[in-house]
Amino acid sequence: MYIIVVGGGSVGSHLTAFLLSEGHEALLIEKDKHKIPDLSGQFGEALLEGNGSRISVLSEGGANRADVLIAVTGNDEDNLIICQIAKTMFKCPRTISRVNDPRNEDLFSALGVNATVNATRLIDALIEEQVHADSMVIPLVALPSGRAEIIEVALSASSRWVGKTVDAIPLPDGVVLTAILRGEEIVVPTPEFSLAAQDKIVALIKKEAEPLLRDLF
Repeated sequence: MYIIVVGGGSVGSHLTAFLLSEGHEALLIEKDKHKIPDLSGQFGEALLEGNGSRISVLSEGGANRADVLIAVTGNDEDNLIICQIAKTMFKCPRTISRVNDPRNEDLFSALGVNATVNATRLIDALIEEQVHADSMVIPLVALPSGRAEIIEVALSASSRWVGKTVDAIPLPDGVVLTAILRGEEIVVPTPEFSLAAQDKIVALIKKEAEPLLRDLF
């Protein structure tokens, strides 16, 4: 899979390094000349200097054959433009964008960005769950319809679901468990799978089901 990441800050550089380590073909695009020397030493030919919101730069980066483009600059307007160019000019099948202002999430979805990730929302959720609950329900990705999202539930040692099987959890309507992360292992959940402390449950949920899921965990 060929993945283009636009934005060479800490998020973009770490993401690109991870993608390369997972065996993907990845390219990091960064326009800040001051960052290039350090990034070049780390990524070599997997780095392209240039403004990722320009058609010529994306063309040079091979956006016409990219499977996914991920825009993670610190500017929402730039991220939206980058994703729209990738979609309309290069027919990139999937775009993912960092959204710095939570108020922009609906706009990004309405304009065709396949998925958004909002750091502010993640941090708010983490703080709320740390203060009020034993387990954390963390929103990961808002889907483009705006009516569903992918969430992660981290089970603490004191969670009432530790030691219980998946089919013992009375999941609300609109919730589908998709995976369980146990350490480095990814498990496809079966009804008889037994949950353990520190498991992370990944689920696809309708937005209206999120309050019920928070109460459940």
